[in-house]
Amino acid sequence: MATRIQLGTIEAEVVLKDIKNIHLSVHPPVGRVSISAPRRMSLDTIRVFAISKLAWIKQQQRKIREQEREPPREYLERESHYVWGKRYLLSLIERDEPPSVGLHHNKLVVKIRPDTDTAKRQAILDAWYREQLRQALPALIAKWEPQMGVKVARFFVQRMKTRWGSCNHQARNIRLNTDLAKKPRECLEYIVVHEMIHLLEPTHNARFVSLMDRFAPSWRMQRQVLNRLPVRHEDWDY
Repeated sequence: MATRIQLGTIEAEVVLKDIKNIHLSVHPPVGRVSISAPRRMSLDTIRVFAISKLAWIKQQQRKIREQEREPPREYLERESHYVWGKRYLLSLIERDEPPSVGLHHNKLVVKIRPDTDTAKRQAILDAWYREQLRQALPALIAKWEPQMGVKVARFFVQRMKTRWGSCNHQARNIRLNTDLAKKPRECLEYIVVHEMIHLLEPTHNARFVSLMDRFAPSWRMQRQVLNRLPVRHEDWDY
């Protein structure tokens, strides 16, 4: 069960676990702060530790704030959209039939009914991106399950504002951010590996890092690539 503490204007999520050391993380894409701490440690002790790291936390959040943002999408003809890291130009075709989305050369072709408004166009594309991710995940999970000796019970795809992915190691479920369908495929694989390793090690401790190094030696480079890519335009809450 997570507890939230205030560090001045910064909120941190604290989770007490069966671990020996305290771990502090600042997560893209919005600079969310999380702390994993031993169960025996009091919240006062955790707060003092976190306050001692405030300068570092703010530095990491500043880097994330400065990350390039995608411009707001208007879903108009020839607008740029990304699929698996490649840029496509939006092509809108009005037809009195059910909507559909497809790729044709350098175009993202969206067939819509006449008078389809912006919100509906966005919903059609969002649903398509979710389906791309749903189709890509089974093969990746099947690839890594025997290598890691784990089994994913279920996976979920959803729009996530503060995380690229998450794992419930007790239920053996993983969740992935729909926006990963816009990023290069190697970024998706990095996040899948990351979340599946949490089935072996729930925390971001030394063992977790060792497992990442073992199964995905280039994971640090993939993390940098993902964190450098433009993120969705939002009114982010820091």
